[in-house]
Amino acid sequence: MSALMYLMMTSRRFRALPARLLVVLCLGLLGLLLPTVASAQSDAPRLTVIINNQGTSAELSAADFRKLVNGEKQRWPSGSKVIVALMKTTNSVGDATARQVFKMSGNELNKYWLALVFQGRAKAPQFFTSEADLAAFVRDTPGAIGVVSQGAAVGSKTAAVDGKDTL
Repeated sequence: MSALMYLMMTSRRFRALPARLLVVLCLGLLGLLLPTVASAQSDAPRLTVIINNQGTSAELSAADFRKLVNGEKQRWPSGSKVIVALMKTTNSVGDATARQVFKMSGNELNKYWLALVFQGRAKAPQFFTSEADLAAFVRDTPGAIGVVSQGAAVGSKTAAVDGKDTL
């Protein structure tokens, strides 16, 4: 946007225009860009937390959920080990998970987990390219927790986070 403003200010035609008109033009351009950003965010898939039937809790607080998927908390209250399953960040569900759950971009999430693993502070999550494979892994692995789109959670045991079925 600053490059556009620079071009506008240095162009002879635009220097002759009153400052108010320049502001209106800039705001108009900004108005054209904002709906694009808002629609991209609203197109993000609704995410659901799925869990294995053994040793996991169907009700989680948002703080506990974040600690579990961030690798900070490595055991369930029952004592069983937490195994995190996530979609690869190269697809829409994985990217939405990175942004909505971890508040990071896909690349930042990958770097975050690499750092944790190399520091020996956590075991890397299992990453999947298919939601069906992720759901099957969580169903068959005691202590597993995963994040999938709402439609892919059908047939899986879900966990409510702060009483909500979706993130």
